[in-house]
This record gives sequence, C-alpha cells and structure tokens, in this order.
Amino acid sequence: MTTTQTIEDVVIKFAGDSGDGMQLTGSQFANNTALIGADLSTFPDFPAEIRAPQGTVPGVSGYQLHFSSNRIYTPGDTCDVLVAMNAAALKVNLKALKKGGMIIADTAGFDVKNLRLAKYDAGVNPLEDGSLQGFELHKIDVSKLTREALKDISLGTKEKDRAKNMFVLGFLYWLYNRDMTSTLSFLNDKFGSKPDILDSNIKTLQAGYNYGETVEAFHQRYKVAKAKLAPGHYRSITGNTALAYGLIAGAQKSALPMFLGTYPITPASDILHELARYKNFGIRTFQAEDEIAGISAAIGAAYGGSLGVTTTSGPGMALKTEAMGLAVMLEIPLVIVNVQRGGPSTGLPTKTEQSDLLQAYYGRNGECPMPIVASATPSDCFDAAYEAIRLALRYMTPVILLSDGYIANGAEPWKFPKSSELPPIVVNFKKGLDAGEDKFLPYLRDERLVRAWAVPGTEGLEHRIGGLEKEYDTGNVSYDPDNHERMVKVREAKVQGIENDIPLQKMDSGAEKGKVLVLGWGSTYGAIKSAVQTLQSAGHAVSHAHLRHLRPFPSNLGTLLNNFETVLVPELNNGQLVKIIRDEYLVDARAYNKIKGIPFSKTELIDTIKTLL
Repeated sequence: MTTTQTIEDVVIKFAGDSGDGMQLTGSQFANNTALIGADLSTFPDFPAEIRAPQGTVPGVSGYQLHFSSNRIYTPGDTCDVLVAMNAAALKVNLKALKKGGMIIADTAGFDVKNLRLAKYDAGVNPLEDGSLQGFELHKIDVSKLTREALKDISLGTKEKDRAKNMFVLGFLYWLYNRDMTSTLSFLNDKFGSKPDILDSNIKTLQAGYNYGETVEAFHQRYKVAKAKLAPGHYRSITGNTALAYGLIAGAQKSALPMFLGTYPITPASDILHELARYKNFGIRTFQAEDEIAGISAAIGAAYGGSLGVTTTSGPGMALKTEAMGLAVMLEIPLVIVNVQRGGPSTGLPTKTEQSDLLQAYYGRNGECPMPIVASATPSDCFDAAYEAIRLALRYMTPVILLSDGYIANGAEPWKFPKSSELPPIVVNFKKGLDAGEDKFLPYLRDERLVRAWAVPGTEGLEHRIGGLEKEYDTGNVSYDPDNHERMVKVREAKVQGIENDIPLQKMDSGAEKGKVLVLGWGSTYGAIKSAVQTLQSAGHAVSHAHLRHLRPFPSNLGTLLNNFETVLVPELNNGQLVKIIRDEYLVDARAYNKIKGIPFSKTELIDTIKTLL
C-alpha cells in the first residue's frame, strides 16, 4: 500500500546528456511547482556546446530545483533526489547528494559504452558494485519503458528515445502528487502541429506516471504544501524573462517606443527572443551583424526619441565600449544590459560570474561615468530593469544594468505587479524654443545638470552631435582645456547627483550597528540572506545589506559601513566591489571570493562569517 507523507522542502537534481532534455524537464517541474503555490529556486547548469560530447563528464547537463512550503532563497546546497540518465551524470553529481538521498538511474545509460565514456574503470558499474550503499537506489530502464509505451507509434527508435525525459517527469509528478495538466498544455502548444511527436510525449508522460502507480518498489509518495507567500497572482519566471518584462513595463510607463539593438550572446540571448514576441507593445528588435552595430543602432534610436536598449555579456561589453563613450558624450538615454558570465575572453559562456563590475565602472577610455544598477534575483530583474529605464530617461544618460548567468537562467515565483503600483516615468521632450530663447543650446542644463531631449526634426532645435568634446551650453566642438575639464566634471556631477534620487540603503536583515556586516550585490543575495538568517537564529550579531545601486552608491552607505567592526564582501569574482568600497569609504572591508562558475553555497558562507564572529 502506498502512503503519502507531507514534507517541508525538497531539492531535486535532473542530470543527463545535453540532448536528454534535462533543462526542459526541470523547467516544466518548476512551472508546475509554481502553480501549486510552493516557493521555489532553480539552478540550470549546462555545457557551452550546442551538442556536447555525448556520455562524457563535460557533456553533462543539469537542472537543480529546490521547492518548499517555507520561504527559500537558494536552489539548495545538497540534493534529496538525483535523476541520473547516464553514468557521467551520476559521477558529476553524486557528491552533491545527501546521504540517504534517492537516486533514480536510467540503467540504459550505464552500459559498457557509457561507463567507458564517463571514465569508470573497466568492469566497474556503480549501480552493481555496492558503492551506492547508503543511498536509496532505484534502477529503471527508462529507455526500454519509453519504447514499450510508444510501440504503436510510427517513429524511429531515435525519435522515441527523445521522449524519455517525459517518462522521468511523469514519474516524478506521481512521486510528488502533482497534476500533469500544465505540462499537457505545454506539449499541445509546442507540438500541436506535429501529431506524432505530441502523441509520443503525452503517452510517455502518462507511462511514467502509471509506472509509479504500478511498480512495487515505491511505497511512499510525498507532498509539499503551499508556501506562505503574500497574496497575489504568481508565476514561475526566469531572470531574462523578468528583465524583458521590466523593459516593456518601463517603455509603456514612459509612453515611448522601445528599440533593442543587439547581437546574440550567451547568456543574454533570451532577452532578445522574449522582446521579439511583443511587437504589439511598440517593441522593435534588431539583431545586428555584431555588437558594435547593435549598440550604435540603439544610440541612433535614442537620439531619435525612442527608448534605446542593447543587451550583451562581458565579451560584448568589451566591443561596445567606444560606442558607450559616445552615448556618454551625447548625453542620451540608453540602457545597456550585461548578463555576466565567466571570463576572460570567451571564458565560460554558460557559467556564472560577477567579474564585470570593474569593467562597468572603468572599462571605457577617458573619464566616462555611467550609473550602474544590479539585479539580485530572477524576479528582481523586473524591478532593476524598470529602475534602469527611469534613471536613463530622468538623467539623460546611458545606464548599465548588471545581471548574470545564475540569475538569467534561474527561476523563482514572481508576483504579478499592477501597473498602478509602478512609479511613474515622465518624459519631457523639448517642443521648441522657450520664451526669451533666440537659439537652441543643446547642452544647457537644469538644476540636476540634465540637458534637454530634443528630437531631430523639431523646428528651431537643430543641433550638432558627435564624439568630439562639446562646448558648455552650445554643444559646439571645443578643444579648450578649461571647457574640457568643466564638461568632464559636470558629467561626473550629474551621475553622482543621482544619489539624491535613489533610496537610502536599508538593512536586508539585522541591526544597523554591530559586529559583522555582510555586504553583497547581484546574485549573491540568496546565499547571503540564507546564511545570515541561520546565524541570526543562533544568536549571532550579524547583519546583511544588499546593493542595487552600485554607481552612485546610496548617500548613507558610508555611515552604515562605519557602524560595524567588520565588513565582509562575498563576490563571485577575485574581489571587485571590495576594491571600490575600500577606495570610496576607506573601510578595511574583507573579501570572500569564489571563481568556479557556480554560486556560493549557504554552508560555505556560514563557515566564513563564523570566522569573523
């Protein structure tokens, strides 16, 4: 007899070849989890190659999902369940499985060939040699069962085997008491025009569910209750999708057409794909021939009165730098999105890193200041993108928005915002000469040092643009040394003045004065928050502050930093924010760095913070 046990949280890792559909399987389970109301956090991890070496350790693709009836902030340090579609997947991920954890292994992926490709010693099969004692091992011939379920469908063996991920998904839906309606709807939308493929996926999904119902090896099912989230409508969302929606919302609120000029690059390409679906909102997407053309087209669109946006990752940022300097010189609104990845050069295209902060600060010729905004979680990308647009339009300046691969591909619940809840974004184009003006002065500034936005073709507002230094007020080309210094200083002062238009820095948790402050930015948020909360529950005097605005910093940040004996700055780089903090505030901040292409774990941060306590 099968019984159902209610548990608080679960971490599942789906792992197999990059062609086994583990990303799709994981994302479908995540979407289904969001629909039942549980909190969730995901971590997709996949090779850079489109078709990585089959059966090998470098070719393993994984998707980790943490879901809970409590609030959670990370995809989990260790797994409760490991789905291993082949020997390499087991070899890579076994170290992350809890003792006593469940292994669901596709026995077809542990034949002699797969064991050899995974570099197990000759004659060694971990499913048979007793090395997995201490784990709950379930050996399932997924490939055989998939083919059996599809014996009446006229597809080749290769095509049938592509549906085996649906067998695993169906079985896990049974194991965790799930309804399959969401995935059935997805399959109908995706394969509705291909009846054989649609039928094969649905039959295999149902076969996996029925396997759980009929096989005697499983006597226990599990259920995770809804999380206690704020009332509202939720959906599971990835960082790239949330960022695209934030850009759309900003364009709608400002009543501007948006133009995206970009070039595809991992892990930012999904923003282009998502925005291209929304032409009905006045979104124009342009896939340029290279990174330079992408940003240059966006600059042209901004000059013409549109909301200009360009998206990229670190290598693309390097190519865009000259054009970014042009946008600073022109003082036009532009949003530059950098979804960071491991570097340098091509580096680690599908692995996460926070290594472009100094590039965002200083990676241009001359004195070239730009505001920098950073997102902290997948759903936070919506708010960060909206804020980047607000600042760009209000201060007539390009703004850099930093995300990273972990945020971009990860997912979490997102509460749908209401349009009325979003702060207004007011755009005032200059319509013509004001009373008393006899000619247009394009670099005449208001009290915030912001120049007017004059759309080409407006009568009486003809003016010159270009990358040569501008004369104060007139915008004429000027080589005068005093004017150059004045213009450099005023561009810097304009950006620095944004500190008066952003919120004061608040503590995410803990007191505003104490022994240790953990200062974070970007995707370190979840791990820091979880670690600090655990230490606070144990009675330790530790606080957490997380930065959204990295340039300029909130005006009270220096005061907060000086309220603590020790400031710890964890970063997924070799120490970048910590350098800026030391320079800006003369604080002896401590660095804790990780450069492995993977996020911090809660456990390692707890251990590090304890050494300071």
